[in-house]
Amino acid sequence: MSTKRQSPEPLSACDEPLAGRYDVALLDLDGVVYVGPDPVPDAPENLRKAAKEGMRIGYITNNASRPARVVAEHLASFGLDVIADDVVTSAQAAAKLIASEFPEGSPVLVVGGEGLQVALEEYGLTPVRSSDARPVAVVQGFHPDVNWVMLADGAHAINEGAKWFATNLDLTIPTAAGKAPGNGTLVQAVRAAVDVDPVVAGKPEPPLLETSIERLEAKRPLMIGDRLDSDIEGANAVGIASLWVATGVHDAYDLARAPKHQRPTYIAADLSALAEKQPGVTVEGSKHVSGGWTTEVVDNAVTVKGEGEPYDGLRAILSAVWAAVDAPAEAPKSKTTRGRRPRPKPTPTADAIALDAALHRIGLSK
Repeated sequence: MSTKRQSPEPLSACDEPLAGRYDVALLDLDGVVYVGPDPVPDAPENLRKAAKEGMRIGYITNNASRPARVVAEHLASFGLDVIADDVVTSAQAAAKLIASEFPEGSPVLVVGGEGLQVALEEYGLTPVRSSDARPVAVVQGFHPDVNWVMLADGAHAINEGAKWFATNLDLTIPTAAGKAPGNGTLVQAVRAAVDVDPVVAGKPEPPLLETSIERLEAKRPLMIGDRLDSDIEGANAVGIASLWVATGVHDAYDLARAPKHQRPTYIAADLSALAEKQPGVTVEGSKHVSGGWTTEVVDNAVTVKGEGEPYDGLRAILSAVWAAVDAPAEAPKSKTTRGRRPRPKPTPTADAIALDAALHRIGLSK
């Protein structure tokens, strides 16, 4: 049973280094710790520093293609002190869900790779590779070797009554060459041939993070990710703090346009933030202040004054934009005329607020 939690407010202050405030880091991998085979620059060193401060480092991934052991070996090649128990995959979260519904030894059709097979075996289930085995469930996760035959066989089993589980619905994954189709794209292909939706284990759905918190024995977890629609939304869904870093898929423009359920507790350029305090934002009327920067939204554009660290400026910009977007419609100032009541002045949408000049001013424009 999950514990009821409440996420801190977006852009919160933290008067001590994050590695001191939180006992376990739940790190997304793709775009945060590595991209393809290579580490994100300085990520291993920043994680070693956080570990020295007493923070347990956990590695949480929606990618179900590899077993936790293989992921740990990859991370250890960067000089990180990591074992398989420090890694939690969406394959493990999916296997746990299936094991909670079906008896030990139940056959489960794998539409994916070794990561899924090992996770099912860990939870006492029997992975099978054909719908002829009459599986009670189908579990689908990303693997580069997934092909049409596997997708079609999964659809056949689902249409025959097998319950469908998906490790995640990420439409893309980051690679060294750029974005590539992710598991969500392959799930859509199966969905076109069946009449049900899958039960989803990975972020932003709660099972993966709840499983991670349990396995890593986290009391004060901090989710760290680059994607607003999976990492940050997932953290908010389970009521834990989150740190967005700018090393992966989403950028400052995406942050400004984030709906409430995708707004992070903290923002930073990279994992060096684990050793730093977070200044938060002070709101003074229409003005939003962080570090040496002051911002406000005027006529659907962000004005910026001051100087200082770029990410302090970004905090102030985000605070101003989100406040403008979230504000209730402004009551009309003119009186009713000819029996017609003036309409309230609508609040601006995030897309309508000009950001380029403000982001350029703080040094974070594209």
